[in-house]
Amino acid sequence: MRLLSARLIVSLIVGVILVSLCSAGYEALVGKRALRRDLQHRAEVLAESVAGNVERDLDRDTTQALRRTVQRFGNRENLIGVAVYNSQAALVVESKELQPLLTQAPPIVLQTLRSNQETNAFERLGGEPVHICVVPLQYHDKFLGVLAVVHNATYIRAQILRIWWETFFSALAYVVLIALVTLLIVRWSIEGPIARTAHWMRTLRTGRMPSTRIGVPDVELFRPLAREVATFAESLNNARTAAEREARLRVEGQSHWTPQRLALDVRSRLGTGNLFVVSNREPYMHVRRGKSVDVRVPPSGLITAMEPILRACSGTWVAQATGSADRDFVDQNDRLPVPPDDPHYTLRRLWLTKEEEEGFYYGFANEGLWPLCHIAFTRPIFREADWKQYQAVNRKFADVLLEEMQDTEKPVVLVQDYHFALLPRMIKRARPEARVSIFWHIPWPNPEAFGICPWQRVIVGFHIQAHCNNFLETTDRVVESRINWEHFTVQRADHTTTVHPFPVSVDFPDEADPDPSAAETRSALLKSLDIDALFVGIGVDRVDYTKGILERFLAVERFLEKYPRYQGQFTFIQVAAPSRSHLKRYHDLEAEIEAEANRINWRFQRDKWRPILLLNRQQSHEEIQPLYKAADLCLVTSLHDGMNLVAKEFVASRNDESGVLVLSIFAGAAHELPDALQVNPYDIDRMAEAIRVALEMDPEEKQARMQRMRRLLRERNIYRWAASLITELSELRLDYEPAAPDRVELPRLHDSAA
Repeated sequence: MRLLSARLIVSLIVGVILVSLCSAGYEALVGKRALRRDLQHRAEVLAESVAGNVERDLDRDTTQALRRTVQRFGNRENLIGVAVYNSQAALVVESKELQPLLTQAPPIVLQTLRSNQETNAFERLGGEPVHICVVPLQYHDKFLGVLAVVHNATYIRAQILRIWWETFFSALAYVVLIALVTLLIVRWSIEGPIARTAHWMRTLRTGRMPSTRIGVPDVELFRPLAREVATFAESLNNARTAAEREARLRVEGQSHWTPQRLALDVRSRLGTGNLFVVSNREPYMHVRRGKSVDVRVPPSGLITAMEPILRACSGTWVAQATGSADRDFVDQNDRLPVPPDDPHYTLRRLWLTKEEEEGFYYGFANEGLWPLCHIAFTRPIFREADWKQYQAVNRKFADVLLEEMQDTEKPVVLVQDYHFALLPRMIKRARPEARVSIFWHIPWPNPEAFGICPWQRVIVGFHIQAHCNNFLETTDRVVESRINWEHFTVQRADHTTTVHPFPVSVDFPDEADPDPSAAETRSALLKSLDIDALFVGIGVDRVDYTKGILERFLAVERFLEKYPRYQGQFTFIQVAAPSRSHLKRYHDLEAEIEAEANRINWRFQRDKWRPILLLNRQQSHEEIQPLYKAADLCLVTSLHDGMNLVAKEFVASRNDESGVLVLSIFAGAAHELPDALQVNPYDIDRMAEAIRVALEMDPEEKQARMQRMRRLLRERNIYRWAASLITELSELRLDYEPAAPDRVELPRLHDSAA
């Protein structure tokens, strides 16, 4: 810091001198021009005054009279003398002071004789600077000669030097004063924050900083630098935490999966290959809000699961662009590095037309496949036009993915969800050596239900074994093939598809001590939401008929009916992010959910208390985490779900080892979390009873249940899921025989050959 201050002072001194010199030089130049103009003006006035008398005497050829006239005008400030020349440039008379200087006619005299026009010039006579003003002499239109008035210009130089020094010292004084004030401001506004930041980084380097969200202290003046320093510091802190965790696991003889371990494992297995992820939803959106642009992470279990993997392993994520400002942030190839503040991988955006989105996403995927795969009493709708758009968009994504993969040997592709059932086969046809998996995040129905689909021979393919079994039974019934139930493979001609369950998980955060101010934080959060209650429940969902939101509202109502002592004490917070509102079924459901919440609130509300707080807007991960931590219980009441990561996110967030998870038996997560209070969401009374049990459960039992669930999630985190999936992919035997160009094959979880 002292070196910085010294350099700053030297720079200021040099700057002060340069500014003073420039200012003095400019003032001197201006002064010189003014003095010269003044001298020229005085010379012209004097020449005009003398010329009349000289012309008369010169015409009469009276030399004595001329001499007297010249001598009479010689007593003027800085005037050296006056000289008269005839028309042949011969000197007629001059002041005696000029006699030693005018040995011959100056060039300016000859110039005036030729041009017959007044002339001015600064010249040197006898080595001294002078000003000469020469005017023509005429009498009754007769050209007689010229009159030269010569002034001493030495005083101009003296005046300029005086002006230069005065200006220099005056500017120096002002600039020094300004520099001192600036230096004080710099020391106060910059050096102090930098010193505090240095102390903060030293604390971080020595490992004394708590593992909470890192922010840079007091350097708002350097916002871009502050963001980079904060990112760097957080990366350093995360690296140290990861190293400490790895060391602790080695000491304990455990082998939990971490981002660092996954990155090393994937690199060793893929070699020169790269990882590619394809999904309909993008992990980051750029959304215009007035004159500014926000970066948003869409609420999606798929993104929650996949984003930490790409952060750890790098690679490319291909997804549909849906943000209003997405085009403004991509390069000429529609790519951008993400996350924006700390890039780890590449996002390749792809735009769909309105017609493509209508048919592919809203039509076939969400009015057809979604209700077909969820047993939720909503009739699936299949249209020929939607099916054609579904095929076309799958081909469009395939073309973009193949373009991204063109320079990659042995790529590994993780296709995500029911939007891209045709994509794996398209990729394998073009790149037989690619290792392709499709992960179906939603349930797979039984063969009878799947038979509704008009294109069942072309479309098929988990979180749990039951869905794998349904898939294989469907394949066995629909497609001529050989099923190996021991190894869960499908053999058709020379093509083998492997079907295995991989229960997806979440990124389990590093262990941290519970926040000692958690009670105050909870109180402040509830106050900000205008909640006046002793007990709080939480539900987090997209608005969807499969999530059982209406059923859980009925359970809350029944709970308050059966146990009126909780009226005024229990509030349920429902985060309901609008989804697919373009479709009538979803638009109507949003209205139903709001109407039901209003009805129950109207029935029970008293003073400031209300039983249900409906937050029908999208919430970021950072906004939802405090709600998880503040809740006494979390309700996950899916009517039919693939996994439902909300259950796992709630458990992962509870480092206080408190809180109770109430979980539907129809969610995939129920197979892994037996310590949750498992309920049938169609049994409203049993759900109401589960709410009471959760609120009245002994703290020791709450802690024991939460500890067991957290231990399982720590072991089966998202990095273990990715490692298991990529391990199986990398160990599949590939042969490079091109597939027979018959029908498009059934999409598969893993593909061993095309």
